[in-house]
Amino acid sequence: MRVLITGMEGFVGSHLAEFALARRAEVHGTAYPGVSLRNLENAQAAVVHSVDITEQQAVEALVQEVRPKWIFHLAGQSNPNRSHQDPETTLRVNVLGNLNVLESVRKADNTLRVLVAGSADEYGGVGHAVKYIRESQPLSPDSPYAVSKVCQDMMGLAYFTQYGLPVIRTRPFNHIGPRQALGFVATDFASQIVSIELGRRVPAIEVGNLDVIRDFSDVRDIVAGYWALMEKGEPGEVYNIGTGRGITVRALLKEMLSHTTVKIKVDVKHQKVRAEKLRKVAAINKITRATGWKPRIPLAETVGALIQDWRGRLR
Repeated sequence: MRVLITGMEGFVGSHLAEFALARRAEVHGTAYPGVSLRNLENAQAAVVHSVDITEQQAVEALVQEVRPKWIFHLAGQSNPNRSHQDPETTLRVNVLGNLNVLESVRKADNTLRVLVAGSADEYGGVGHAVKYIRESQPLSPDSPYAVSKVCQDMMGLAYFTQYGLPVIRTRPFNHIGPRQALGFVATDFASQIVSIELGRRVPAIEVGNLDVIRDFSDVRDIVAGYWALMEKGEPGEVYNIGTGRGITVRALLKEMLSHTTVKIKVDVKHQKVRAEKLRKVAAINKITRATGWKPRIPLAETVGALIQDWRGRLR
C-alpha cells in the first residue's frame, strides 16, 4: 500500500513514517524545501518530496504523481505560542495547506482516504467542570493556531459532505516524545535538565504553572491511532486521541526529574505562568469503539526516551 504523509520531516510525521514502513507500506512524504531531514534518519526507505504545501500546483502535481491510497495531512505550523507572534503565517500555512490537499484529492481521485490532523486546542479552555472532553464539546478556539485547526477540521467535514471525500478528522491531545521541538512543556523541561547534566547551566529549572492538568500521550501511540483510524474510522467523523488520563504538569516534571541523578531546584517564573484553564483530558471511547485502539506506552517510558533524545542532541 502506498501512503503520503505531508510534513513527514516533522516530529509526528517522522514517527508515522517509521510506523508505516514497519507495516511494509510504500511511504512518500513532503518536506519543506531546504529543511533538515535529520528526523528521518530511521526512515530512509521513505521517499521525500520537497514541496511547499501552500503552493497549489505543487501539491496537485505531487498527488497525481504519487497516487497514494491514504494521505495523512500533518504539515503545518504546530506551536500555539508562535501563532500569537505570527498569526498570518499560521493561518496561511495551516488553512491554505489543508485546502490544497483536499482540492488535490478532489481533482485526482475522491476515493483517496485523507486524515486531517486537528488539535484538542479546538476546544479551548474547558476547566475543571468538564472531567473528560468528548467530541461533542462545543469548540472555543482561543489562539490563531486553534482557529486554524478549527478551519482545517470544518473544511474536512465540508469536503466529505459536499464531495464525498472519505475524510477522517482527528483532535489529538498533548503528545510528547523524541524529536519534538522546543516551545512545548516536556521538551523545554528535558532540554533544561540535560543542559544542567552537562554543566551548561545552573541546577535550576524554570517553570510556569505546574497545577494545570493535561492528557500526555506518547507520539508513537498517536501515530498508531492515526493508522487505526485510516483502517477502521468512519469518514466524516471526528475522533479524539489521547490517554483518557489527566496528570498535572507538576507530576510530569517529577517523572522527568526521576530520570536524572542531578539535584535540580524548581524555579517558578511568573512571566512563564499563563492564564489558562486547569483541566483538559480526552474522552477516548469513540476511537476505541471504532478501531480497538488504546494507548500502550507508559509515561515513564515516554519521558525516558525524550530525555535520552535530548542527551543525544546536546552532546
